[in-house]
Parts: sequence; C-alpha cells; structure tokens
Amino acid sequence: MRLMVPEKSSRFVPSTVVAEALGMHPKVRWVFAAYHLSGCSGCERSGDETLEEVAEGYGIPLERLLGDLNALPETSHG
Repeated sequence: MRLMVPEKSSRFVPSTVVAEALGMHPKVRWVFAAYHLSGCSGCERSGDETLEEVAEGYGIPLERLLGDLNALPETSHG
C-alpha cells in the first residue's frame, strides 16, 4: 500500500498575475531574469497579464516556469 503524502500547495499558478507574483516573493525578479523577462517589473501589462500568458507569449514551458517560482523558499512578510 502506498502512503499518500499531501503535496506542497503551489503559491504560483497559471492565473497568477505578473504584478501579484512580483509582490509574492523578493526573488521572483531573479526567476524572471533567468528567463530573460527582466522587463516584467516595469511592463505596463504586468497588472493584467498572467504567468500563463507570459509563458505562452515568450515560448517558455509553463510548468517549468511555475516549478521554478514554486521552488522559491517560503518567506515571512512581517
């Protein structure tokens, strides 16, 4: 019998808006830069474009982008 271990919930999902993602973790900018998306923080579309739309528009594998973002360690905002 296989023991079911709950997966860590994903903080970043396809529908996460870029501006929201940038505010969720201080190192999101580094992940974006690794994909040559460093302009996202100043882009006028960052307030309404989702991670899925960015991945599609730039030909980036969505699951890989989300995996890298969700691999960022939890931070405390306090």
